[in-house]
Amino acid sequence: MFGEALRLVRTFHDVNQSELAETLGISRSYLSEIESGKKVPSLDLLQRYAAHFDMPLSSLVLFAENSDESPAELKVRTMLGEKALAILRWIENKASLGKAA
Repeated sequence: MFGEALRLVRTFHDVNQSELAETLGISRSYLSEIESGKKVPSLDLLQRYAAHFDMPLSSLVLFAENSDESPAELKVRTMLGEKALAILRWIENKASLGKAA
C-alpha cells in the first residue's frame, strides 16, 4: 500500500520516475523498487519526498504499516489507507482522461 501511495502522489503531480529520482538523489531503479513495494524508503528519503511535493510527512506515513499497533488500530489504518488510495486512483484516472481529450 505504501509504495502505491508514493507512486500515485508522483503521478498526480505529473512527474516521471527519472525526474523524481534525480531530484531525490536516488536511482530510478531504486525509486521503482520503492513504488513496487520491494524496498522501504528511509525516513530521510520520505522527508525529501514530502518536501518536494510540498505535503506533510504525516500524510505519507498514513500508509506505512506499524507493527506495534493493536489489531483494531491496524484495521482502522488499513481501511483509511485503502480509502485514501481509492481517492488517489480516481484522481489519477480523471487526470489521465483529461490529458487524452
